[in-house]
Amino acid sequence: MIEENAEQRSDEPGVEAGEQDITTESDSSETPPDDAITWRAFLETTPPGVTLAIREIRVQQPGRFRSWKVYAPDSIFLYCGSDHCTGMRFFTRSSYRPPPELENDPVDFLLTYKCRNCEITEKRFAVHAWTEELYWGRAVKIGEYPPFGPQIPARLQRLVQQDRDLLMKGRRAESQGLGVGAFAYYRRIVEDNKDRVIDEIRRVAEKSKAPPELLQRLERARNMVQFSAAVEEIKDGVPEALLIEGHNPLTILHQALSQELHAGTDQECLELATSIRVVLTALADRTSRILKDEAELNQALKRILHRDK
Repeated sequence: MIEENAEQRSDEPGVEAGEQDITTESDSSETPPDDAITWRAFLETTPPGVTLAIREIRVQQPGRFRSWKVYAPDSIFLYCGSDHCTGMRFFTRSSYRPPPELENDPVDFLLTYKCRNCEITEKRFAVHAWTEELYWGRAVKIGEYPPFGPQIPARLQRLVQQDRDLLMKGRRAESQGLGVGAFAYYRRIVEDNKDRVIDEIRRVAEKSKAPPELLQRLERARNMVQFSAAVEEIKDGVPEALLIEGHNPLTILHQALSQELHAGTDQECLELATSIRVVLTALADRTSRILKDEAELNQALKRILHRDK
C-alpha cells in the first residue's frame, strides 16, 4: 500500500493537482455569484446546514437524450483517521451510486467516498441541490458521516471507547472556541475512563518487565474511586516510555482537571481543554505504539523460531 503525497494537491481549496474545472459556454446572465465555489470545496470545507452557490453544479451527459446530472467530483481531499493514514488523503467517489439527474426540480441525494490510500475509511454526504441558471445552482448538506469538524485520531477514540460521542462533542466545542464546554466534556472523559487508562498503562508496564511492586500499585490505583487518589498512588509509577517530557501524563491531567471550571475566563478554559486533549492523544499514541511494536516483535520471534524447528 503506497501512501499518497499530500504535496501533490493544488493550493486552491477543493482542486486536485492536474485537474481543471469544467469549462462551459454561458452568457452573462448565467454567471454565478462571486462567492460561488466548486463542488469539491463544498464537500471538503462546508458544514451541514449552510447553503452556498455552486459553480458548474451540473454537467450535460453525452448521448441521445443529453440529460443533466449533478457534477459530483471523482475525488476529494479529507482527513483519514485510520491507523494506516492518520492524515489528509484523497478519497474516491463510489461508483455504486452515481450522481442523480438535476433538471428543473431540486434533488436530494447521497454521495459516498472511500480513502484511496487505506481503502477503509468512508465519508458519506446527504445533499439537497437545485439549479438557479443553466450551469450553476445552490446546495446544502443535509448531513454527513463521520460528522463535520476537526478529526480525532483513531487511537484516542479507542482509548476512551464508550465516550467517543463525548469526545466528538468536546472537540467540536474546542474548535468553536467554547472553552468551558470543551473543558467540561474532557474532564468527564478523563474521569470516566480512569480504569481503562490505567489498564493500558499496566499492559505497557507488563511488557516492559516492570517490578511486581509497580504492578501492584497500578492495580490498587485502578480500584480507587477518586481519580485524584489513583494519581497519587502511581505518581511515580508510570513506565518511562510513557513519560511526557519526563512527566507522568496522569499527573499532568490531574493538574489540569484540578482547575475550577468557572474560576477562569473562557479562553483560559479553552487552553486547558486543548492541553488535556493533547496529553490524552500523546498517551494513546505511546501506549498503542509500544503494544503494537511488542506484538510485531513477538510475531517475528515466533516465525524465526518456528522456521528453525
